[in-house]
Amino acid sequence: MTQIVSVITAVHAPAAHYLQDAYKSLCEQELPTGWDWQWVIQEDGESDDVAPHIPADPRISFGQGRPGRAGVARTMGLSRAVGQYIKVLDADDMLTSGALARDLDALLGNPSIAWSTARVLDLLPDGSTVGFDQDPPEGPIERGAVLSHWKAHDFRAQVHPATLFARRDLVLALGGWMALPASEDTGLLLALSAVSRGWFTAQTGLLYRKWPGQVTSHASHIHEGERSARMAVVEARAEGLANLGWSFPIADL
Repeated sequence: MTQIVSVITAVHAPAAHYLQDAYKSLCEQELPTGWDWQWVIQEDGESDDVAPHIPADPRISFGQGRPGRAGVARTMGLSRAVGQYIKVLDADDMLTSGALARDLDALLGNPSIAWSTARVLDLLPDGSTVGFDQDPPEGPIERGAVLSHWKAHDFRAQVHPATLFARRDLVLALGGWMALPASEDTGLLLALSAVSRGWFTAQTGLLYRKWPGQVTSHASHIHEGERSARMAVVEARAEGLANLGWSFPIADL
């Protein structure tokens, strides 16, 4: 019986033409024997502009819905995810060779690890790449460590939420992505870290495309009033989970 990794992608019309690059990076993944991927693509809206860019592949599930930003689209996509594991892949990004296999290895090899992340390279418009110079060492990330780092470094985590790979049951238990206009992926990362151990892979797992149309390049993304509100609710959720004393796996209690 084939086991599945469900790759979840939120997309809106301006980024739809990048889906072919994301698909190519998925097709180049080599998974262990008995494993395959499912690609759940959820449009943030109900336009006629995205469907023409969806590849013809039976492993792809495409859906649409009322616009609510990326977090809402991803969470709606969870309704069609059948895999034991969830992998995030933004529509304009690309996985590197072996990324999914490394994610699987991190979790399959250690049942106390609930999620993983990997090194990211920013892919600039001229084709060059730039890496983050403060990556943590490869290995476990202890419960609560991401929140502590995030609070001490002006709300910047030491690992990138766009590379998240996590146990599906835990993502569902935490309510999926936060219903925020941005930082919804950081909210899920901090929530996962509040209740479980994670893993960081030092080998590059994602090419994070930088382009003028991406949401994080808009001035509204750094509007101080909105940013402060986003950070406050992200922090409150993570601290609330941590204070409950619940942890994953349950056997650790």
